[in-house]
Amino acid sequence: MISLSLWLMSIILLATGLAAGFLSSVAGLASLVSYPVLLMLGLPPVSANVTNTAALIFTGAGSSIASLRELHHVRKTALNVTIYALIGGVVGSFLLVIAPAKTFERVVPFLVFGAGVLMLWSQFRHTVPKKAENPHHLEIMILKNIAILLVGVYIGYFGASAGMIMLSILIVTLNATFGEINAIKNFAAFMTNILSLIIYAFTTKVYWWMVIPLGIGMFVGGYMGPVVIRHVPVKPLRIIISFAAFGLAAYLFYTAYY
Repeated sequence: MISLSLWLMSIILLATGLAAGFLSSVAGLASLVSYPVLLMLGLPPVSANVTNTAALIFTGAGSSIASLRELHHVRKTALNVTIYALIGGVVGSFLLVIAPAKTFERVVPFLVFGAGVLMLWSQFRHTVPKKAENPHHLEIMILKNIAILLVGVYIGYFGASAGMIMLSILIVTLNATFGEINAIKNFAAFMTNILSLIIYAFTTKVYWWMVIPLGIGMFVGGYMGPVVIRHVPVKPLRIIISFAAFGLAAYLFYTAYY
């Protein structure tokens, strides 16, 4: 770990948490900021991952409180998504114990890039209102649930940019507003991170003292995100998120392979 005073490191973590919490609550891109900073401060990759997960719980709390209005309209869908994500999270958390995170780091850039493509594609597809007799509705629902389960595994195992991937999947499979979909993503990730952290606490090292300043910043940033989303145009926001995902994918690809 690099040699910095406790106060300076706490200020860095607080500022990092604020930016990461905001990015997480609006796009699932907390790892664009928090994960690299924890690595820069000298944490090993697995410890950086689980410490980041612990702090992300504060983001989930802040964004879920701020999204109560949206969650009220999609309670059943949010519960369904959360259950599948939780099941996957349990599997992923135990996988982290027996397999190194480096294994998954090589896959992450392609997942993030694919999420950005999904997000961008959703802007140009023609949306057709769903009908009860739609013969493909069951197949879409099954594929969506499998995808959410796999994202849950990813959250429990590595987690970097999992919110971005989940947001993209939900956008192309749910008939809801961007605010409601984002609220579902935030709540499902929040609950899965809690469950994963319980498992991590008994299986790997969490730097709890770093979680406090990072988490305080993430709570404030996470609360701000849903509030901002209510007052900005959705289409430009999705396009910005898509290109941010491409940038993050390039960064993660470079760090994983070079």
